[in-house]
Amino acid sequence: MTTTEDTAVSPPPRAAITPRNLRTDSWMRGPILTVVGITIWVVYATFRVFYQGDYWVPDYHYLTPFYSPCVSEGCIPDSAHFGRFLPDSPLIPYAAVSLPFLLAFRLTCYYYRKAYYRSFWLSPPACAVPDGHAKYTGETRFPLVGQNLHRYFFYAAFLISVINTYDAILAFHSPEGFGFGLGNLVLLANVVLLWCYTFGCHSCRHVMGGRLKHFSKHPIRYRLWTISSALNNRHMMWAWITLASLALTDFYVMSVAAGWIDDLRFVN
Repeated sequence: MTTTEDTAVSPPPRAAITPRNLRTDSWMRGPILTVVGITIWVVYATFRVFYQGDYWVPDYHYLTPFYSPCVSEGCIPDSAHFGRFLPDSPLIPYAAVSLPFLLAFRLTCYYYRKAYYRSFWLSPPACAVPDGHAKYTGETRFPLVGQNLHRYFFYAAFLISVINTYDAILAFHSPEGFGFGLGNLVLLANVVLLWCYTFGCHSCRHVMGGRLKHFSKHPIRYRLWTISSALNNRHMMWAWITLASLALTDFYVMSVAAGWIDDLRFVN
């Protein structure tokens, strides 16, 4: 009789070689660039979130996405489209309602997991390169077991994208009436890119086409699933582009609000 031990498959031992790996290409370039890029973005975003200034342009209703929705009692009244109910404190971001969910959505994103696992944790840093840790436990322990909540953070991110879209539309209606400037294009482009990233999320793709036995009986969901799948193929690209668009949009609004530059107006 064949036992379990007889049929078990064990991986072969590692070859007795001195080098840690046999790769001769510049495999460290990817992890290094990822660390540099994410670190720069986190430093800038953290500064802006707690700066609590130059986030609103009253003449054109420009609101930076880093402060949306602005719900602190310290918010300029016209910028608080959904009321002001959080206490005004230098330790509490003006958009404290949305920022934790957006951070959690990005941290648990499938692409970002790969990015910071490989770059910050070296787990592993690249294909065919040994893990930087002696023990591997996967995502079965705290806090990594929380990665399974990604599907729920997606719903929050979807709602916040709706709010960002509302902000971009509202910016076309300044106190002087309908207006259109370079800032509108910046806000609108950022919203479109955010939707490409959000709608291409793996969880969104499953929401659109998951648990269906016959696509032919659900043509609308099938169409949405195909669009989400197409965006999902470039999920890494959208992940990086939206980091850049968020920072650039915030910097543009800050520059106009601080009076460093004037908004280029096309209409009104």
